Amino acid sequence: MADEIRDVVIMGSGCSGLTAAIYSARAKLRPLVLEGHEPGGQLSMTTLVENFPGWPDGIQGPVLIENMRKQAERFGAEFRVGHVDAADLTQRPFVLTVGREQIRTRTIIIASGASARWLGLPSEHALIGHGVSSCATCDGFFFSGKEIAVIGGGDSAMEEALFLTRFASKVTLIHRRDAFRASKIMLDRAKAHEKIHFMPDTVVEEVMDVQAKEVTALKLRNVLTGKVWDFPTSAMFLGIGHTPNAAMFHETLETDDDGYLKTRDYVHTGVPGVYACGDVADRRYRQAITASGTGCMAAIEVEKYLEETGH
Repeated sequence: MADEIRDVVIMGSGCSGLTAAIYSARAKLRPLVLEGHEPGGQLSMTTLVENFPGWPDGIQGPVLIENMRKQAERFGAEFRVGHVDAADLTQRPFVLTVGREQIRTRTIIIASGASARWLGLPSEHALIGHGVSSCATCDGFFFSGKEIAVIGGGDSAMEEALFLTRFASKVTLIHRRDAFRASKIMLDRAKAHEKIHFMPDTVVEEVMDVQAKEVTALKLRNVLTGKVWDFPTSAMFLGIGHTPNAAMFHETLETDDDGYLKTRDYVHTGVPGVYACGDVADRRYRQAITASGTGCMAAIEVEKYLEETGH
């Protein structure tokens, strides 16, 4: 109904958004979940998830997301395809523009996540979850004793490389320049590690082998000499950062220098009734379980807010 006012709209359908949907639906708030650009979030592109509690043998990422969605639907959550183009937080109820539709809501849970930055290669995209990853914490274990590559030159790349030394026999850090953006302490720590080897002035041209559905090598090019060669490796980890999906709130909510939403008391933004959870506000942990935890917090805060304001 065009004149309907929602109790809560949840932006995003990853772990944080789905957990918020489960909790708010059980509280009889009839949440509307807008699925966003990447329905299911980053887990929908992950294969085996082994570190989510309750699944001793692991669970496929898309299956975990689908289970959480079914759970939310069972309690009455409504799902709709679409993403928010604009958000008016200056009036009450808030107004969200989704395509040609305007949705009015008393509260908003921003669970729109953060998108990993990729190289943009078709072969890279085809092998996500099959040796191409943007999360060392999630996938490093699968490459124990193997030689792997990390792409990037900032603190994210150094952190990924250092973490991966726990599992890999060798980590090659590939960067397109000869200078690194990483802080001196992180760069020095990586350079001092015997398992980490640096390959500057180098870019990835292709990831192999798509037909085999596993990473076997990278086609590399030296940007100074133009030399092209195949570099054998078992995995490629992207360490070039993430982009929080919060562009529509940059003028109305407080963000850090990289666009992540700032929160206080865990999930509160600077606007009463608007909450942020998951990777859109978390640049530190970026795990499915922490995203779910903050989704739970946001839903509980919504319930308290609506009680206190008489809605």
